[in-house]
Amino acid sequence: MTADPVPLADWIDRLPQARVMCVGDVMLDRFVEGDVDRVSPEAPIPVLRIRGQSAMLGGAGNVARNLVGLGARVVFLSARGDDEAGAELTRLLGDLPGVEADVAVEPGRPTTVKTRFLAGGQQLLRADAETTGAIGPACAERLLAAARAHLGTCGAMVLSDYGKGILTAPLTRALIEMAVAAGVPVIVDPKGADYGRYGGATVVTPNRKELSQASGGQATDTDAAIEAAARALLTECGLGAVLATRSQDGMTLVPADGAAQHLPTEARDVFDVSGAGDTVVATLAAAMAAGAPMPVGARLANAAAGVVVGKVGTAAVRADDLVAALRHQDIARAEDKVTGLDTLVETVERWRRQGLRVGFTNGCFDLLHPGHVSLLAQARAACDRLVVGLNADASVRRLKGPTRPVQTEAARATVLASLADVDRVVVFTEDTPLRLINALKPDILVKGADYTIDTVVGADIVQGYGGRVVLARLEDGHSTTATLARVNGPAA
Repeated sequence: MTADPVPLADWIDRLPQARVMCVGDVMLDRFVEGDVDRVSPEAPIPVLRIRGQSAMLGGAGNVARNLVGLGARVVFLSARGDDEAGAELTRLLGDLPGVEADVAVEPGRPTTVKTRFLAGGQQLLRADAETTGAIGPACAERLLAAARAHLGTCGAMVLSDYGKGILTAPLTRALIEMAVAAGVPVIVDPKGADYGRYGGATVVTPNRKELSQASGGQATDTDAAIEAAARALLTECGLGAVLATRSQDGMTLVPADGAAQHLPTEARDVFDVSGAGDTVVATLAAAMAAGAPMPVGARLANAAAGVVVGKVGTAAVRADDLVAALRHQDIARAEDKVTGLDTLVETVERWRRQGLRVGFTNGCFDLLHPGHVSLLAQARAACDRLVVGLNADASVRRLKGPTRPVQTEAARATVLASLADVDRVVVFTEDTPLRLINALKPDILVKGADYTIDTVVGADIVQGYGGRVVLARLEDGHSTTATLARVNGPAA
């Protein structure tokens, strides 16, 4: 996969440029919270002593909440009943900044309400009041006319299908055809087993169970099975891509015209999965509306999903949540690059079986400076994977004196591992990296041009089995020793 030239976190700053049309089933999510300290004498069920109640937008409304949280603007189209719950929905939509809502009122139609009873942060019961009957032709035509009026100002369309009758098959087909004709990507959160009604959509986002149902019961328990089921749908239904959400296993993006990408889960603690699918489609749609390629949108959506499953209730992601999550990912990935020698030997062997050239360089890297960065960039340019051997604190003290290093080996390793040019960091306690070189047998050995090949430790070993020694040019005026001398200043 080609790396995106824009850092992932930078796309979040572009999301306020996005305007997304969201069409689908809006509902009211009620939460009744309390305490349970006894079992009912009437039946073996807990007795909930109610402390409070709240309500928020659910279904397509939660997609809108997520879009607003990410900073995007929203055109929201749906229908509701002529009842108290519907009026509350309208008030809640009016409270969302940046949302232009057109919600048709259909007399005689009950507004969908899902009531969740919670104690100790855990759900005890969910009670649904709803209808799944299709909206009438007049209501469907009003939504289609509103979509036609606003589509030219939108960078993406979300169809949030909860099977409650808003997205009838004719309306769904008309909306997709309209968007395709306008060059607007369509992101569908699907429902049911017939994905033919979504034909022409840019991407659908089923979960693992939904993907199995829609692909005729195919297995979805492995990466290969997920891809096979997704490709069956792509061929049969004329879809552009499938982004399958896989709970604790992350996500898989399968485009019709490219290789599948398996994204590991980014969740740290899974507390409540309610509304996570809404977060995925909202983040993907906002990113694509802001101009991000679909794989970038999928990575952002994966990170966003990892945020909301750690919250209680039908949660929405905020832009600052997502920035923090991405920073955590960067730190975690950097930590993963720091490894022990035994594990590293196995990794290097795997790289070699893939036909990759392995490079190696080493040093103390105390107070990383432009000279270090230049050397590492040159080293990485000479190979496919770069391993950096880092002198342990005790080794640095023997080489540099009792006042060094300035930073601990853990800090130095973390900073090195955060660099894109560095693939692995391994700490060694000896004064030279000879043991590492013998164990790893790098194809390329890199040192600075202040050495000669004859004085590079391990050069004879590497050249002996056909490897190459590279002397990287030095950046004048940069060294940790000189930097410390400038900081400390002349003696008084």
